Amino acid sequence: MQNRVTDLFNIEFPLIQAGMIWASGWRLASAVSNAGGLGLIGSGSMYPEVLREHIKKCKAATDKTFGVNVPMLYPDIDKHIQIILEEKVPVVFTSAGNPKTWTSILKKEGVKVVHVVSSSKFAKKAEDAGCDAVVAEGFEAGGHNGREETTTMVLVPAICNEVSIPVIAAGGIATGRQMLAAMVLGAEGVQIGSRFVASVEASSHINFKEVVLGAKEGDTQLSLKALTPVRLLKNNFFIQVNNAEKKCSSAEELQNLLGKGRAKRGMFEGNLDEGELEIGQVCAIIDKIKPAAEIVKEICTSYEEALRQPVK
Repeated sequence: MQNRVTDLFNIEFPLIQAGMIWASGWRLASAVSNAGGLGLIGSGSMYPEVLREHIKKCKAATDKTFGVNVPMLYPDIDKHIQIILEEKVPVVFTSAGNPKTWTSILKKEGVKVVHVVSSSKFAKKAEDAGCDAVVAEGFEAGGHNGREETTTMVLVPAICNEVSIPVIAAGGIATGRQMLAAMVLGAEGVQIGSRFVASVEASSHINFKEVVLGAKEGDTQLSLKALTPVRLLKNNFFIQVNNAEKKCSSAEELQNLLGKGRAKRGMFEGNLDEGELEIGQVCAIIDKIKPAAEIVKEICTSYEEALRQPVK
């Protein structure tokens, strides 16, 4: 499975575990990297010194390549970047912001930089900023999402037509067959989040993991578009937000309703009623909590099997 993505990160499989808030600590990142993929620490839910601790523990748990995901809409990003440079993290995935802000600084120190985008326009900007690759994240993805609401099936080939750097597909991918579909569309790798939420090593609360297993089609919806669009499981908090949006509440009113710590309350502390539960549409086909290494092996094995099957 060697290609430009595996060469870029020096990994065995072109499979990246997304850096999800409250789910992607050092245990998950190191487990995925040890299994041959690229594990990412999700820094969005971490204070700077907590991030440093996770990086150090990840270094101790794996001698393989790992990275850090940096959502630029969160505070203390400058401190996060400084720690990443001090700890010599080899790979950084940035999202939710202008790729020009940090790419040149990171690349000057030898860091591989990938930016997450939701449109061809932003993919081109990432390439122009010097990014080594882009993640084309479709509408199906969990967590923060693009306003364009473009599906992965449309977004991946559109971005592949616009940039020459490697494209990594994300959104709606949890199986080998879905990985193969993304590759056929032109992607050279996949980034997977929701499937790894339901892993043994994910730091997400067991309550959240179990509700993910029980989710069906239509149980998630893109919400909070007046602030920053985010895909959520439908629960009591979602209903409150949905009702407020139907009443055309202002961005300030929605921010007050959101308050602080909603994602932590739901995904990390396990409050399924009042917490913000970020997960992708693909949760509808996730039915077991498994070790991360088993998930990587299962996806890559089924990818190879699907690749060998004749077209019917």
